[in-house]
Amino acid sequence: MEKHLLRYIWNHTRPQQIWVLAVVLASMIPYFLAFDLPKQIINGPIQGGGFDTPDARQAFLDFDYTVPLFGWHFQFDGFELNRMAMLMALSGVFLLLVIVNGLFKFYINVYKGRLGERLLRRIRYELVDRLLRFPPNTMRQIRAAEVSSMVKDEVEPFGGFTGDAFVQPALLGGQAAAALFFIFLQNAWLGMIAGVMVAIQVGVIPKMRRRLIELGRQRQITARHLAGKVGEIVEGMETIHAYDTSNYERADISERLGQIFKIRYDLYRWKFIVKFINNFLSQLTPFLFYSIGGYLALRGTLDVGQLVAVINAYKDLPGPLKELIDWDQARQDVQVKYEQVREQFEPLQLIDPKLQTLTPSVPEHTPTPLAAFNVMIADGSGAHLTENVTLKVERGETLAMIDNVGTGAEAMAQAFGRVVWPSAGRVTMGDVDLLELPEAVTGREITYASSDSYFFHGTLKDNLLYGLKHAPRSTTPDEETPEQMQRWAKEEADLAGNHMHFPDADWIDRRSTSVFHGADDDVRQSVLRALEAVQLTTDVMELALHSFVEPTDNPSLTERIVEMRFALRNELSRSGLGNLVAHFDFSAYNKEATVRENLLFGAIRPATASDDDLEEGEYVFEVLKTAQLFDLLFDMGLTIAENVVEIFAGLPPEHPLFQQLEHLTADDIDFYQHFMKRRRNPSNSAPTDEEQREIVKLSLFYIEPRYRFGVLSSDIMRQIVAARDIFYTNLPANLRDRVERYDPHRYMGAATLRENILFGKLSHRNAEAPAKIRTVAAKLLREMDLYGPVMGLGLDYDVGASGRRLTLVQRHKLSLARALIRRSNYYVFNKPLPGLDRRVQEEIVKNVLNFLQEQDNNPSVIWVLSNTSLSRLFHRVIVFDRGQVVEDGTYETLDTNSGIFRSLVA
Repeated sequence: MEKHLLRYIWNHTRPQQIWVLAVVLASMIPYFLAFDLPKQIINGPIQGGGFDTPDARQAFLDFDYTVPLFGWHFQFDGFELNRMAMLMALSGVFLLLVIVNGLFKFYINVYKGRLGERLLRRIRYELVDRLLRFPPNTMRQIRAAEVSSMVKDEVEPFGGFTGDAFVQPALLGGQAAAALFFIFLQNAWLGMIAGVMVAIQVGVIPKMRRRLIELGRQRQITARHLAGKVGEIVEGMETIHAYDTSNYERADISERLGQIFKIRYDLYRWKFIVKFINNFLSQLTPFLFYSIGGYLALRGTLDVGQLVAVINAYKDLPGPLKELIDWDQARQDVQVKYEQVREQFEPLQLIDPKLQTLTPSVPEHTPTPLAAFNVMIADGSGAHLTENVTLKVERGETLAMIDNVGTGAEAMAQAFGRVVWPSAGRVTMGDVDLLELPEAVTGREITYASSDSYFFHGTLKDNLLYGLKHAPRSTTPDEETPEQMQRWAKEEADLAGNHMHFPDADWIDRRSTSVFHGADDDVRQSVLRALEAVQLTTDVMELALHSFVEPTDNPSLTERIVEMRFALRNELSRSGLGNLVAHFDFSAYNKEATVRENLLFGAIRPATASDDDLEEGEYVFEVLKTAQLFDLLFDMGLTIAENVVEIFAGLPPEHPLFQQLEHLTADDIDFYQHFMKRRRNPSNSAPTDEEQREIVKLSLFYIEPRYRFGVLSSDIMRQIVAARDIFYTNLPANLRDRVERYDPHRYMGAATLRENILFGKLSHRNAEAPAKIRTVAAKLLREMDLYGPVMGLGLDYDVGASGRRLTLVQRHKLSLARALIRRSNYYVFNKPLPGLDRRVQEEIVKNVLNFLQEQDNNPSVIWVLSNTSLSRLFHRVIVFDRGQVVEDGTYETLDTNSGIFRSLVA
C-alpha cells in the first residue's frame, strides 16, 4: 500500500481530479465577476455615476478586445440603457452570476461526493482483499472486531477527504486569493491589512491543531480497542457467565470508557480554544476595515462604493480561509489514520494474489500423492508441535492418525488442510508445494473439516453449500435486474477497482458435488445423503416441522400439506391408530387441548412489542363474561388451585414435577396457597379482579386427560364450544390478523408445519403416540413425494451468528456434512466429532467411510481420531508421540506389536 494517502488518492483518481480542477478554475471567472458587480451597481445607477441628466444613457455589455499575438479584434457597442434600466440589468446579471456560481458548486460537490465514495469503496475492498491474503499465523494475532471496525469506521473519513484532496485547496485557495486580490485592487492599505491577518491565521491555527490530531489518534486507538473488547465479550459470553466474571468485564469496560472520556474531553477543550482564536482573528479584520476604511472614506481617498465592495469581498474571505485551514487539519488527520490502518494491513508476508485467481475449473496439476517431507510446525510461542515428520498418502488410502502425547497429529492435519504453514519442511501434492499451488487446486482437491469449523450467518443450506461456491456460473445476479442497472454497477465496480461478480448469481459448482451423475438433482442428493451419513436428517426434519410457512410464499407446498393432513388421518384410521390424535372440530370440544385453545380454536401469531396480549388479554375475559363462563371457570380454578397446592406445596422450584404443568411456577404455588388461605377466613374481603383473573387463568390451561382433577364437566365443555362464535363475532380489528381459525381445508400460516399436518392434539393417554405418528408421517412424506420439500424447509433454518442457534453436536455434524457434499481427492478430518457418544462416533465414521468409498474418484481419507478404537476401520494407522511419528502400519500389525498403539487401544 502507498505510504501517503494523497499519493494513493492521486494514483487512483488522477483523470477525475484533473477534470474537477478544470471545472473549479472555470468557476473562478463568475466568482470573481460577482465581487465587482455590487460596486458598479452602487456607484453607477444607485448613486448616479455616469447619469448626469435624467435622460442620460450608458452602454451595457459593451467591450473592445484584441487577442494578443494574433491581433484578432472583437468589438461590441452594447445596449444603450437609462438609469433605471441599467439598475435592473446589472441586478439581473448579479442574480445570473449567483445562479451560475450555485450550479458550479452543486456540480463540484456532487462530483466530489461520487469520487470520494468510489475511492472509499476501493480502499475497503482492497483492505478485505488483503485480509483474505493474510497467512494463518497473522490471522491468529488479530482481533476480528478491531479489523471490522477499521474497515467500516476508520476508513470512512477517507471518502469525504478524497473529493477534497485536491479540489478543496484549489477551490478555497482560488476563492480566498480572488477576494484578497480584489481588496488590493480597491485599496492597497486595506489589502495589506487583510493579507497580514490571513498570514497570522494560516501560520498560527494549523500549529495549534497538531494537538487535536494527536488526541484524535489516541481516541481512534482506544475506540478500536473498545470495539475489540466488546467483540470478545460477545464471543465469550458463556465463559463469562460460567465463571462469574461479568463484574470484572464491567470494570474493564468502565476503565476503557473513562480513558475515552478523558481523551474526548481534552479534544473538545482544545478544539474550542482553537475555534475561539480563529473566530477572534476573523472578526478583528472587519473592525480594522470599518475604522481604517471609514477614516479613508472620510478623508476622501476611498469612495463609499469601494469600501462597501471591500467589506462585501471580505465576507467571502474568512469562510474559504477557515475551510482551507480545516482542510489542512483533515489532511493531517486522515494521513495519521491511513498510516494506522496501513500498519495493520501490512503483514510481513501476504499470499500471492495469483494463487487466488478466479478459476471456474480446476487447473491442471498432479493430484497424487499428498506428502510431507521433514515438516516442522510451531505454535504461536515458537514451541514445536511436530518434528521432522515425513509421510505419504496415496489415492484411495484411508489413514487414521492418533496422538499419544502432544498434538502432532492435529498439527499435521492442519498442515494438510493448509490451515497452518510449516515453519520448516514442506507439504506437497504431486511434486508441488501446497503453498505454491493455486487455491483453485488446494481448495477443491483437499477438503478439511474440524470441530472448530466456522459457520456464516445464513441458513443451513447456505452453510452446507458454501464449499461449492468457487466461481459464478453466470455474470448476472438474476433475470429481474435491469440490464442498464447491471451495466452501471459493472462500470462503477471497474472504476473502484472491484471485481464485478454478483453474489446473488449462481455460484454452485455442480460438477464438484460428491454425488455426481450429471443430473439436475446432484446437489440435492449430495445434501440429503451427507445429512444421513452424519445422522443429521432427524434434526433437520425437526427444524422443518417447527418452521412457519405462509401460504402466499409457497402455495404449492401448503396445498399438498393439507392433502397430507387428510391422508394422515385416513392412514391412522386404516392402521387402527385413529385414537392417537384428537382432531379439531368446530362443533366439538377437543379434550386433548387446553380450555384456552378450545375457546380460541385457532392458531395465534406471536405478539410484537406494540400488540396486546390476546391469549390472556382483556378481550378473552370479556368473552368469558359474555358467555357466562367466567364464574364457572373461577370455581373450576379454585378446585384446581386446591389440588396443585396440595401436590406442589413445599417442593423446591427445580423439582421435575413443575415441568409437568405448563405456565406454573413455584411463585404461582405461593400465590395460590396464600389466596386459598385468605379465602377460608370469612372476615377477609372478596377477591380482587386481578386475583379472580389469576384463578381463571389456571383453568384456561387445564387439560382433563393430562391432569385428571375431574373438574371439567360436559356442560362447561358445551358452553366453551358455544362461546367460539362469540369470540370470532366480536373479535377487534387489531386482533383479526393475529388469529387464524382452524379450518381442515386450509393451511394456517400462524401454525407450525407439524401443527398443520396433525391438525389436532396427540393423545395424553398413549406415551408412544409421538413415535408412532412420526413413523406413519415419515412414510407418507416419502410416498407423497414431500420428503424433499419438507427437508428444504429445515435447510432454510437460520443458524444465527457463528451457527449459535444450533447445538454444539449439531455444529460438529454440520461441519462434517458440509465437507462430504464436496467432491475431493483428499478428505482431512481433524477430530470433527469430539464429545460424541462412542457408539454414535463409530456409526458416523462407518457411514462417512462408506459414503466416500462409493465415489468413483477413489478419494483418500485422513482422520485424526479422538476415539482410538475406531482405527480398526482404516487401512493404515499412524501414531504420533511428542510431535514425531513413532508407529506406522496397519491396525492388525500395530495391534500385534507391544507398543504405544496397543497401550492406547487397550
